[in-house]
Amino acid sequence: MRGFCWSRGRPVSQAGTISPLHPKDSIAMPDHTQRERNKARKRVNDHMSRYLKTGGEDGHIYSGAPTLLLTTIGRESGNANTTPLIYGRDGDRYLLVASRTGAPRHPGWYRNLSKTPEVQIQVMAEHLSVRARTATPEEKPALWRIMTKLWPPFEEYQARTEREIPVVVLELTA
Repeated sequence: MRGFCWSRGRPVSQAGTISPLHPKDSIAMPDHTQRERNKARKRVNDHMSRYLKTGGEDGHIYSGAPTLLLTTIGRESGNANTTPLIYGRDGDRYLLVASRTGAPRHPGWYRNLSKTPEVQIQVMAEHLSVRARTATPEEKPALWRIMTKLWPPFEEYQARTEREIPVVVLELTA
Protein backbone atom coordinates (compact mmCIF):
# COMPACT_ATOMS: atom_id res chain seq x y z
CA MET A 1 0.00 0.00 0.00
CA ARG A 2 1.14 3.52 -0.61
CA GLY A 3 -0.04 7.07 -0.10
CA PHE A 4 0.14 10.13 -2.29
CA CYS A 5 2.87 10.22 -4.89
CA TRP A 6 2.84 13.61 -6.60
CA SER A 7 5.96 13.09 -8.67
CA ARG A 8 6.20 9.29 -8.52
CA GLY A 9 9.65 9.68 -7.03
CA ARG A 10 11.07 11.18 -10.20
CA PRO A 11 13.29 14.25 -10.22
CA VAL A 12 11.48 17.54 -10.66
CA SER A 13 13.01 20.34 -12.73
CA GLN A 14 13.26 23.91 -11.47
CA ALA A 15 10.35 24.77 -13.76
CA GLY A 16 8.21 22.46 -11.66
CA THR A 17 7.71 19.69 -14.20
CA ILE A 18 8.68 16.07 -13.83
CA SER A 19 11.74 15.04 -15.75
CA PRO A 20 10.63 13.19 -18.89
CA LEU A 21 11.22 9.66 -17.66
CA HIS A 22 7.69 8.59 -18.53
CA PRO A 23 5.40 10.45 -20.94
CA LYS A 24 2.23 9.70 -18.96
CA ASP A 25 3.47 11.28 -15.74
CA SER A 26 1.58 14.33 -14.61
CA ILE A 27 2.95 17.80 -14.13
CA ALA A 28 4.26 18.29 -10.64
CA MET A 29 2.54 20.93 -8.58
CA PRO A 30 4.46 24.08 -9.54
CA ASP A 31 3.72 25.87 -6.28
CA HIS A 32 5.48 23.19 -4.24
CA THR A 33 9.20 22.52 -4.06
CA GLN A 34 10.55 18.97 -4.10
CA ARG A 35 11.35 19.34 -0.40
CA GLU A 36 7.75 20.39 0.37
CA ARG A 37 6.40 17.46 -1.66
CA ASN A 38 8.69 15.04 0.19
CA LYS A 39 7.59 16.44 3.56
CA ALA A 40 3.92 16.19 2.55
CA ARG A 41 4.42 12.63 1.29
CA LYS A 42 6.05 11.69 4.62
CA ARG A 43 3.17 13.28 6.59
CA VAL A 44 0.62 11.35 4.52
CA ASN A 45 2.48 8.05 4.88
CA ASP A 46 2.96 8.60 8.64
CA HIS A 47 -0.73 9.42 9.00
CA MET A 48 -1.74 6.29 7.08
CA SER A 49 0.64 4.12 9.10
CA ARG A 50 -0.78 5.36 12.42
CA TYR A 51 -4.33 4.89 11.12
CA LEU A 52 -3.63 1.30 10.06
CA LYS A 53 -1.76 0.36 13.27
CA THR A 54 -4.45 1.71 15.58
CA GLY A 55 -7.62 0.91 13.64
CA GLY A 56 -8.16 4.65 13.17
CA GLU A 57 -7.91 5.51 16.88
CA ASP A 58 -4.91 7.64 15.91
CA GLY A 59 -5.51 9.29 12.59
CA HIS A 60 -9.28 9.23 12.09
CA ILE A 61 -9.38 12.92 12.93
CA TYR A 62 -6.64 14.77 11.05
CA SER A 63 -6.27 18.53 11.46
CA GLY A 64 -9.84 18.61 12.79
CA ALA A 65 -11.45 16.67 9.90
CA PRO A 66 -12.52 13.02 9.71
CA THR A 67 -10.48 10.79 7.44
CA LEU A 68 -10.87 7.36 5.93
CA LEU A 69 -8.53 5.13 3.98
CA LEU A 70 -9.54 4.58 0.35
CA THR A 71 -8.06 1.58 -1.47
CA THR A 72 -8.31 1.70 -5.25
CA ILE A 73 -6.89 -0.56 -7.94
CA GLY A 74 -4.34 1.13 -10.20
CA ARG A 75 -5.80 1.63 -13.67
CA GLU A 76 -2.49 0.69 -15.32
CA SER A 77 -0.60 -1.28 -12.67
CA GLY A 78 -3.48 -3.31 -11.26
CA ASN A 79 -1.93 -2.81 -7.80
CA ALA A 80 -3.87 -1.80 -4.70
CA ASN A 81 -3.20 1.81 -3.65
CA THR A 82 -4.35 3.21 -0.33
CA THR A 83 -4.82 6.92 0.31
CA PRO A 84 -6.03 8.72 3.45
CA LEU A 85 -8.73 11.25 2.56
CA ILE A 86 -11.03 13.66 4.31
CA TYR A 87 -14.60 12.44 4.10
CA GLY A 88 -18.10 13.63 4.81
CA ARG A 89 -21.43 11.86 5.13
CA ASP A 90 -24.76 12.29 3.40
CA GLY A 91 -27.07 9.74 4.97
CA ASP A 92 -25.42 6.35 4.52
CA ARG A 93 -23.20 7.62 1.70
CA TYR A 94 -19.58 8.68 2.15
CA LEU A 95 -18.31 11.76 0.31
CA LEU A 96 -14.82 12.60 -0.96
CA VAL A 97 -13.40 15.58 -2.85
CA ALA A 98 -10.89 14.95 -5.65
CA SER A 99 -9.07 18.22 -5.05
CA ARG A 100 -5.36 17.38 -5.19
CA THR A 101 -5.05 20.78 -3.48
CA GLY A 102 -6.08 22.52 -6.71
CA ALA A 103 -3.50 20.95 -9.02
CA PRO A 104 -4.30 20.97 -12.77
CA ARG A 105 -4.98 17.21 -12.94
CA HIS A 106 -7.30 15.00 -10.96
CA PRO A 107 -5.61 12.86 -8.29
CA GLY A 108 -4.52 9.36 -9.26
CA TRP A 109 -7.05 7.74 -6.94
CA TYR A 110 -9.86 9.53 -8.78
CA ARG A 111 -8.55 8.48 -12.18
CA ASN A 112 -8.36 4.89 -10.89
CA LEU A 113 -12.08 4.99 -10.11
CA SER A 114 -12.90 5.44 -13.80
CA LYS A 115 -11.62 1.92 -14.49
CA THR A 116 -12.58 0.20 -11.24
CA PRO A 117 -15.31 1.98 -9.25
CA GLU A 118 -15.68 -0.90 -6.79
CA VAL A 119 -13.30 -0.02 -3.97
CA GLN A 120 -12.65 -0.58 -0.28
CA ILE A 121 -12.68 1.98 2.49
CA GLN A 122 -11.59 1.79 6.09
CA VAL A 123 -13.39 4.06 8.55
CA MET A 124 -11.76 3.65 11.94
CA ALA A 125 -11.45 -0.17 12.22
CA GLU A 126 -14.41 -0.91 9.93
CA HIS A 127 -13.70 -2.14 6.40
CA LEU A 128 -16.44 -1.50 3.85
CA SER A 129 -17.01 -2.35 0.19
CA VAL A 130 -18.36 0.61 -1.77
CA ARG A 131 -19.04 1.68 -5.33
CA ALA A 132 -17.74 5.12 -6.28
CA ARG A 133 -19.32 7.60 -8.66
CA THR A 134 -18.95 11.27 -9.40
CA ALA A 135 -21.75 13.43 -8.03
CA THR A 136 -24.20 14.59 -10.68
CA PRO A 137 -24.36 18.30 -11.52
CA GLU A 138 -27.73 18.44 -9.74
CA GLU A 139 -26.50 16.95 -6.47
CA LYS A 140 -23.02 18.46 -6.37
CA PRO A 141 -23.86 21.92 -4.88
CA ALA A 142 -25.42 20.42 -1.74
CA LEU A 143 -22.63 17.85 -1.36
CA TRP A 144 -19.95 20.53 -1.96
CA ARG A 145 -21.44 22.57 0.92
CA ILE A 146 -21.19 19.53 3.21
CA MET A 147 -17.54 19.05 2.31
CA THR A 148 -16.47 22.71 2.46
CA LYS A 149 -18.05 22.98 5.89
CA LEU A 150 -15.78 20.12 7.01
CA TRP A 151 -12.71 21.42 5.19
CA PRO A 152 -12.95 25.09 4.06
CA PRO A 153 -9.66 24.94 2.06
CA PHE A 154 -11.56 22.99 -0.63
CA GLU A 155 -12.88 26.41 -1.75
CA GLU A 156 -9.30 27.71 -2.08
CA TYR A 157 -8.31 24.63 -4.05
CA GLN A 158 -11.18 25.18 -6.50
CA ALA A 159 -10.16 28.82 -6.94
CA ARG A 160 -6.61 27.82 -7.85
CA THR A 161 -7.50 25.47 -10.72
CA GLU A 162 -9.40 25.70 -13.98
CA ARG A 163 -10.74 22.15 -13.68
CA GLU A 164 -13.95 21.50 -11.83
CA ILE A 165 -13.09 19.60 -8.68
CA PRO A 166 -15.37 16.56 -8.42
CA VAL A 167 -17.24 15.35 -5.39
CA VAL A 168 -17.18 11.54 -5.21
CA VAL A 169 -20.08 9.62 -3.73
CA LEU A 170 -19.32 6.23 -2.17
CA GLU A 171 -22.31 3.93 -1.80
CA LEU A 172 -22.22 0.73 0.23
CA THR A 173 -22.38 -2.43 -1.85
CA ALA A 174 -22.77 -5.09 0.83
